[in-house]
Amino acid sequence: MAKRSIVPFGPQHPVLPEPVHLDLVLEDETVVEAVPSIGFVHRGLEKLVEIKDFKEYVYIAERVCGICSFGHGMGYCQSVEHIMGVEPPRRANYLRTIWMEMSRVHSHLLWLGLLADAMGFESLFMESWRLREKILDMFDLTTGGRVIFSVNCIGGVLKDMDSGMLKAISDTIDEMEKELRPIAEAFLRDYTVGSRLRGLGVLKPDQAILAGAVGPMLRSCGIAYDARKLGYAAYNELEFEPVTASDGDSYARCEVRIHEIYQSFALIRQAISKIPEGPIRVPVKGNPNGEYFMRIEQPRGEAIYYVKANGTKFLDRFRLRTPTTSNIPPMLELMKGCQLADVPLLILTIDPCISCTER
Repeated sequence: MAKRSIVPFGPQHPVLPEPVHLDLVLEDETVVEAVPSIGFVHRGLEKLVEIKDFKEYVYIAERVCGICSFGHGMGYCQSVEHIMGVEPPRRANYLRTIWMEMSRVHSHLLWLGLLADAMGFESLFMESWRLREKILDMFDLTTGGRVIFSVNCIGGVLKDMDSGMLKAISDTIDEMEKELRPIAEAFLRDYTVGSRLRGLGVLKPDQAILAGAVGPMLRSCGIAYDARKLGYAAYNELEFEPVTASDGDSYARCEVRIHEIYQSFALIRQAISKIPEGPIRVPVKGNPNGEYFMRIEQPRGEAIYYVKANGTKFLDRFRLRTPTTSNIPPMLELMKGCQLADVPLLILTIDPCISCTER
């Protein structure tokens, strides 16, 4: 008869970068159930629409998360623009797309480093984060920031990129692509990495859909859904297909994210080659009145933005459903039957962002 016990896991743990708390129901060393508790870092950001006007709130939306900051600012701005009938200039849409794809590269490289660290592969962790510094340098060059960028505004963007900056980005991603190959080879071909990831936390396609998985979590099950195909910003003018894998395990989720880095490099090159001349923002007059529901593809998956305005400068409501919110239920499913020692890795394979989730 297996002994049943409940072990608290988190919110502080040597392997986890985020304050995740789970009560793990164990039979010996096997997890039979995981019960999450959220709310450790709640900051009340959605409540701030009552005291920050809709233009100021762009900077609050960005501060939902440091890693996903650009996407949150863009998703909020696009929601308000739809309500007000404002069409950002084409150049602004291309600039937003370039910065968004740079954010995806930055986020995936950060995650790869954390995954390597969780497996005790310290040199791979250092190499992933060393490479990530190059894209942060490009953010610094083009926006003046490395974490919070503050370049989105209602009606476009606040900063432009001259030809020298665009060339610097192009040269940097060419260099990064060469340096990424041996790192990707280690993640996808190394025996030790494969032995820890293959067959671990298998999520079947029907489970993924029923549990509401999004992003690489969903696409690693062979389901080609990517919110970028909706065509917001400049994505409707760029050619790409969603990156998928078929096994639905931890290895497949790693594989999807690595291939998405290469895809982001290709999208940045396309955007740089096609970017039109012209203004980067349009004047915005009056206050928004109405509501809008907007979806974008953050690095972790589909994020949903809901804005409700009443004709004054203060919004009635801003709601954000983050990818991690959607990925926690499928994560709990794939934990059932795993070993206690594999729990940190399984949490990391959804790339959790608790800062986003607990606004």
